[in-house]
Amino acid sequence: MTRPPVRTGAAGTVHFSLLGPLTARRDGRELALGPRKQRLALATLLARPNTPVPVDVLTDAVWPDDPPRTARKNLQVYISAARALLGPGGDGGTDRLVHGCGGYLLRIAEDELDTLRFGSLARAGRAAAERGDLPGAARLLRQALDLWEGPPLNDLRDSAGVADEADRLEARCLTVYEDWAEAEIELGRAAVAVDGLRDLVERHPLRERLRAAWMNSLHQSGRQAEALAVYDDYRQLMARELGLEPSPAMAALYRSMLGRGREARRPAAPRETPSPVALPAGTGAFTGRREELRDLLDVLGGGEERVVVVSGPGGAGKSALAVRAAHLLADPFPDGRVHVRVRGEDGAARGRAEILAELGRWCGVAAAGAEAPATPAGAEAPASAGALAVLAEAWQEWQARHRALVVLDDVPDEASVRGLLPRSGKCAVLVTARGQLSGLAPVHRIALPALADGEALELLGKLIGAGRLRTDPGAALRIVRACGGLPLAVEVSGMRLAVLRHLPLAEYADRLDDPSAALDELVAGDVSVRERIASGWRDLADGNRWVLGRLAGLADEGCFTLDRATVALGCGERAAIRAVEALIDAGAVTSPAGEVTAHAALYEVPRLLCLFAREQRAAGEQRAAGEQRAAGEQRAAGEQRAAGEQQGPGDRTGAPAAPALSPG
Repeated sequence: MTRPPVRTGAAGTVHFSLLGPLTARRDGRELALGPRKQRLALATLLARPNTPVPVDVLTDAVWPDDPPRTARKNLQVYISAARALLGPGGDGGTDRLVHGCGGYLLRIAEDELDTLRFGSLARAGRAAAERGDLPGAARLLRQALDLWEGPPLNDLRDSAGVADEADRLEARCLTVYEDWAEAEIELGRAAVAVDGLRDLVERHPLRERLRAAWMNSLHQSGRQAEALAVYDDYRQLMARELGLEPSPAMAALYRSMLGRGREARRPAAPRETPSPVALPAGTGAFTGRREELRDLLDVLGGGEERVVVVSGPGGAGKSALAVRAAHLLADPFPDGRVHVRVRGEDGAARGRAEILAELGRWCGVAAAGAEAPATPAGAEAPASAGALAVLAEAWQEWQARHRALVVLDDVPDEASVRGLLPRSGKCAVLVTARGQLSGLAPVHRIALPALADGEALELLGKLIGAGRLRTDPGAALRIVRACGGLPLAVEVSGMRLAVLRHLPLAEYADRLDDPSAALDELVAGDVSVRERIASGWRDLADGNRWVLGRLAGLADEGCFTLDRATVALGCGERAAIRAVEALIDAGAVTSPAGEVTAHAALYEVPRLLCLFAREQRAAGEQRAAGEQRAAGEQRAAGEQRAAGEQQGPGDRTGAPAAPALSPG
């Protein structure tokens, strides 16, 4: 693949290339990019242009195994070198590589970076194809492919972080090549694509869409026997490597070539149900969250972001908000909306193969991949790596061609969803999680705070009736505040009061105000606030649980400062900051919304989690005391036996020992 002349900008502008080895040119002259670690940092920034790149991501890319203690200082040196290479921006000479709360952001224009130019041409080509302008589509897609020199960043792939970015870029290039080849075949110009398709199929033998295009190009060129041989090779490869048959669409293409002439085209896509919807029913008690819902509708409906993460503690109403938004977003996502739980009923993470199979069944691509059998929650389906790769690629290809919304609900960690997020196209994914999932980027983030008093009272009133709420508004306010503004706790309170119609609100408020009884009261049928909190507690690492237990004992309302945390944890300031921020990341501690120094911040453990953490700490201390007492008794018994063995036979059978004397 040959690179066309680089588009020229202002004199002295640096043009970067990632679709091949990392290179930079100024005025046609290639520039030296410095030592390898400096190039790794630059490649990571360029792979995410105009997007904040967290410092941790840069560190992992530059030092994949064991970062030195001077890693951040060294990284600053590499950033300074990149700034010098880039030069000032065109608008008043502003800095183009800036640092903010989200990390380092590199501002770069389309004509300065080949991946941006590639994406622009690809989008224009697909738009032309949608309008029916196939000649224009083929021309624009070919211009995009002319920028592709080979495996992206092939000189830096020994870094896992850079390799991931390179794989993402190569997948985009392959999809564009498939689009271009299919356009040329439709135009009757299949011969121009034959050789390139053969080379790519050799490098990506399980990519079915490439195979289908190669078969069609050979068949249209009059090489029917070779086209049929491509299918036979693929069928044998699938059986040998994955134990599967080619997809029905691929088999249909093969049969059409056996029974028809050179008019064969690409396989028809499986017939899909118009606008499939697989969403839970919305709850009639949904209340509040107006700003968060408006934010979700604006961001997803406007196509500004492909991935949104809604985070908050268990019971904060994340799933209800996500489902509510999905029901309201029918128009922007005409190809469907689907809800998938990422955890099983027992709270354990579901296997990746199981989730991919569910998504594949929904979008009609499961047959093209591997049908993963259902497995116990948390267990990976018995599918080979190749089968998983086929499923994952089929899912990515479907997302690239459609505009659908996927809700991935109750995600335990980044690894559970990273391979499910769209690499290209107009699909969007709405993720809900207890933790912040800080390792996912770039994403739009919405954190759910506790309900305001007015919203919580509105929710309680929907469940017990506005008239009953008005009989004792002061007690009603005490109830929702005792629930800590947690929607699940307010709902459970409402469900209990709706059944216990004789119970005065003030008496129930007194029960919830009692720290030793509050969690016992928050149970309605099979819905238990304590069990929901316990599930989140189990998600925490052992060290984080110990820290949370110590912090929960600082104040009645769970609020604390960094100084008090340092004392409670018995550690230095830096260690305390890391411990508190780890709990913030896990969603167990809340922090101020605005920027404030660590010393000035007032942190908080939500009330009900605070009560639960104190219970767990007390139970742990009781167990430790019991174990210590048992160990002491066992040690004393051992010492007594040892003393008895040292006595002579006469001592053991003679008169009993004299009683010990007590003083005076």
